[in-house]
Amino acid sequence: MNEQSIAIIGGGQAGAMAAAALRQQGFNGALHLFSDEIHLPYERPPLSKAMLLDDNPQLQPVLPPNWWQEHNVQLHLGVTLRQIDRAARTLTLADGQTYRWSQLLLATGAAARPLSLLDALGDRCFRLRHAGDAERLRSALQPGHSIVIVGAGTIGLELAASATQRGCRVTVVELAPTVMGRNAPAPVREYLLARHRLAGVRVLLNSAIEHAEAGECLTLTLQNGETLQADALIYGIGIVANDALARDAGLETANGIIVDATCATADPAIFAAGDVAITRLADGSLRRIESWENANFQAQVAAASMLDLPLPDATPGWFWTDQYSDNIQFVGEMQGKNWLCRGNPDDRKAIWFQLYEGSLVGAVALNNGREVRVLRKLIQSGRSVSKESLCDEQVPLKSL
Repeated sequence: MNEQSIAIIGGGQAGAMAAAALRQQGFNGALHLFSDEIHLPYERPPLSKAMLLDDNPQLQPVLPPNWWQEHNVQLHLGVTLRQIDRAARTLTLADGQTYRWSQLLLATGAAARPLSLLDALGDRCFRLRHAGDAERLRSALQPGHSIVIVGAGTIGLELAASATQRGCRVTVVELAPTVMGRNAPAPVREYLLARHRLAGVRVLLNSAIEHAEAGECLTLTLQNGETLQADALIYGIGIVANDALARDAGLETANGIIVDATCATADPAIFAAGDVAITRLADGSLRRIESWENANFQAQVAAASMLDLPLPDATPGWFWTDQYSDNIQFVGEMQGKNWLCRGNPDDRKAIWFQLYEGSLVGAVALNNGREVRVLRKLIQSGRSVSKESLCDEQVPLKSL
């Protein structure tokens, strides 16, 4: 194993945690991590919240700053990868430097899906993926400024909350008939919509921008003819996987690097993890999970696969969002129509449940973070639970 050299391309959550997992699981060969950012790998979730709201915002490192040197990981920050040569097992940087690898992990993440109509507005149009984006955006969120946010997904709503808390007047424009339609069940969507409107956010559903121009203010014309004016615009309408290196190297891609359940690509020496990875399921369909938790899990899977060790057990999916003073955590399956509720959302404390054939398969906890560990265990167990017990606040969930 000492003769092996593993290269990780990507300095986000998946890349950093894969480096940690490789060392934890016993790999003591040469380990290199390449990133196009100048910062040590940092947590991305705070970019839409703490980095915009804190008086003195600081990046939160994924691993302690001294971890990299202590574990003999060679960091290459602020570099651009030009080419992967699968035959020679080398990678080449833009400056011509070449590095050999025996195994390669691609954790290059994704970029915000561009929209030329809005990008033409210039430097008053923002997308949020990196620390530099958050720094620029923070300066635009001034009290009294009018901000239009295009897209009411998780990031769009988090930005709407942060901008409102900064004293901005916020309008959200969403093409779909609901907010967070891709990853939240109906009762949670209804709660969030009401929460934002109560905070003064104007939410325009079933709406799209047809024309945009930059003058003294940004002027945006909706398809229904309504005109909006704004000091700045932010948009988030999905992602584009950073899979160009893999595609140019002849790996199979489809807005992401296609991997199997072990995070392996068609090349047995190359793996992928995080937002750039898209998994081919047993039925041939492709699935990407864009979450902090999945990046951590796939990092563990990829590391184990590289070292030919047993794979970690899968756990119910989990992600969270913080909006205003609310913490909302999602566990398990979010599909389904018949959701039960414990508590009263009007009191800003509740848990929604989804059952399938008597077993809990999904849950959403509103300001009930202490119950999430119990919910994950209950979903994983597959035990039958009664609707009455789930909804009765006098029955401790851990007793089920």
